[in-house]
Amino acid sequence: MKFTGCGTALLTPFKDNGASVDYDVMGKLVDRQIQAGTHFLVPLGTTGETPCLTNQEKISLLQVTKEHATCPIVVGGGTNSLAQTIESMKLLEPYGLDAFLIVVPYYNKPTQKGLYEYFKAVAQSTDKDIILYNVPGRTGANLEAETTLKLAEIENIVAVKEASGRYAQISQVIRNKPENFSVLSGNDDETLSLMATGADGVISVASNVDPVRMVQLVEALKRDDLKTARALHYKLMPLFKNCFVESNPIPAKAALAHLGLIENSLRLPLCPAMPATEELMKETVEELGL
Repeated sequence: MKFTGCGTALLTPFKDNGASVDYDVMGKLVDRQIQAGTHFLVPLGTTGETPCLTNQEKISLLQVTKEHATCPIVVGGGTNSLAQTIESMKLLEPYGLDAFLIVVPYYNKPTQKGLYEYFKAVAQSTDKDIILYNVPGRTGANLEAETTLKLAEIENIVAVKEASGRYAQISQVIRNKPENFSVLSGNDDETLSLMATGADGVISVASNVDPVRMVQLVEALKRDDLKTARALHYKLMPLFKNCFVESNPIPAKAALAHLGLIENSLRLPLCPAMPATEELMKETVEELGL
């Protein structure tokens, strides 16, 4: 499977001040994404507050997503331990996913050789497709272009989500990657620049809030309609920026709560947005006419 277009990094709706997952609301959020034409869904990633979920909650969230989705499902499954990553993947594999999103191991700062051997071992442990996730701002380690390209030669490593913000590095991957390997922007505000120079799509936080325009943006870029894409990019830019004025997904949850779609609940160590951020997200969604 070649992953292209707009993939939404789904947030996890809680209720009772974070005491439990609101599975009914999760189904409605997935329905909203499908109605907008989102190309694939990514539950259980960073945006989904996955480190604060139990194993049973992860399974149930995946089951609800699968029940409501009519598009491919990519599931976050990475940790900073090979054994724990494989254990997490084995836990979720039976529930109808199409691929795993595996983050660069965080905190332990591996070398490039260590990263290659780690991702190779992950890929060999499953027959599911693997999407690499490079986000050095969170992990403390960067997956360099040469390592990504070497990993792209492994049959079931099919894409990379690039959130390094290093345009030259990402361009090197785009230029030299195998034809069936996708490069996906991991930063909403870089979708235009990366897709205009050959990337295949985005895994988006902003599409939790405005999925229709995010789908329109990537589809305009896929058909090389830069005039339309630029207009959408600048319309969405305040949302792109404001979704990260506090740690993701705090602002996105404030926006969806203002729209009446979720309870504004998170799990510690994350907590609801500060009043200034709440007001900012209210203004942002109102300016978008949502």
